[in-house]
Amino acid sequence: MTKDDQGVSLLPAGTVSRSAWVLLGVMTGLNVLNFVDRQLIASLAPLLIAELQLTRAQIGLLVGFTFVVFYTLAGMVLGVAADRWSRRTIIAWGVALWSVMTAISGSARSFLHLAVPRVLVGVGEAALTPAALSMLGDAFPGRRLGLATGIYYTGLPIGTALSLGVAGWVAPRFGWRVCFYVFGLIGLLVVGVLFAVREPARRAVSTGQTTDAPSLGAIVEDLRKALTERPSLGLVMLGGAGLVYGSAAALHGITWLVQERGFPFATAAYVAGLMAVTSGFFGNLAGGWIADWCGRRWRGGRSWSLVLLTLFFVPFSVGFFLLPPSSPLFYVCWFFSSASTVAYFGPVFSAIQELAPPHIRSSAVAFGLLVMNLLGVGPGPWLTGMIGDRASLTMGLLSSVGVSTLSIVAFAAAARLAPGRADKGGAAAAI
Repeated sequence: MTKDDQGVSLLPAGTVSRSAWVLLGVMTGLNVLNFVDRQLIASLAPLLIAELQLTRAQIGLLVGFTFVVFYTLAGMVLGVAADRWSRRTIIAWGVALWSVMTAISGSARSFLHLAVPRVLVGVGEAALTPAALSMLGDAFPGRRLGLATGIYYTGLPIGTALSLGVAGWVAPRFGWRVCFYVFGLIGLLVVGVLFAVREPARRAVSTGQTTDAPSLGAIVEDLRKALTERPSLGLVMLGGAGLVYGSAAALHGITWLVQERGFPFATAAYVAGLMAVTSGFFGNLAGGWIADWCGRRWRGGRSWSLVLLTLFFVPFSVGFFLLPPSSPLFYVCWFFSSASTVAYFGPVFSAIQELAPPHIRSSAVAFGLLVMNLLGVGPGPWLTGMIGDRASLTMGLLSSVGVSTLSIVAFAAAARLAPGRADKGGAAAAI
């Protein structure tokens, strides 16, 4: 067995090394913490509305534009940086920053006091995903990348469930501020875990050889060229924005359950947490598996998988928002609607990595996050909250499902325009 110039074993085609699984475990753990801190405001929203006199639209801004504008702008810068410098170090600084800002959020006395640290939480969290997905793209063969990405994004349901569970137990006993303090401290303590893993060597898809760090100008030019020459890449990002709009709007779920469906806060938090972790595992793993399965069979298969997933989940989301809690189908629809908010991560980001040139994989992921966050995460909860203030959150949430349904058009077009077999790049990497 041979090794590369960084001491990483070069295994037979398609084999996943032990170090790759360890890397995936650590990155997934950090993503759990990422989403815990990101979801805290949504988890505690009814309490924040009551104590700080916030509106639903303001909650929407805190979980949407206030967070996402700087998250995406910093993400582009840090994504480019991750294509040039140590990805592990970039992630470590990001975790430290978002953890400090999470702790500071616990001392908030107004909307502004929450908004300022929320901006910097976004800057810190922007360091994680582009660098993490780039490392996973180097560590895993292409045919397993959808699964690896899906596992990484189980951080969303697990983090959401932890956020809701802790909020439901800690806040009624010790106050909502303690939740921010606890998770901020945990984040600072786990930074050292990063240095227990080896950063994989960067590889070119066609040759398996390590590559030198490209210049900033070359990265920007290659990204522009990729978007121009492969319109399916931009269409996947646009379709992802439609799905993200709906999943971000669903952050109003706890407020909706408490204020419009009559759930006590603790009960809403516990049940939503249970739904998030169970349906999230199902959604992430099923989404990643379906993306890989479709990718092996059809040209543009990962994009077709997103069409199929969206068509499957939409009826359940509509049922969840329309049925009364007394109906047994309410909880069935809740499960699948919750799964729908995470199932697209594996297919979308594996499709982006597959379509992007390998040496700008981090930059392509970061640009995809910019598009999806500015067009989806930002307006989704804000506009849903505005509709909730003027009419009802039920109406706002149903409108968000309609926006997500429109993503089918972009994904179908991306599949039709896909260059060759969807898994061709992964097969080349394995060879």
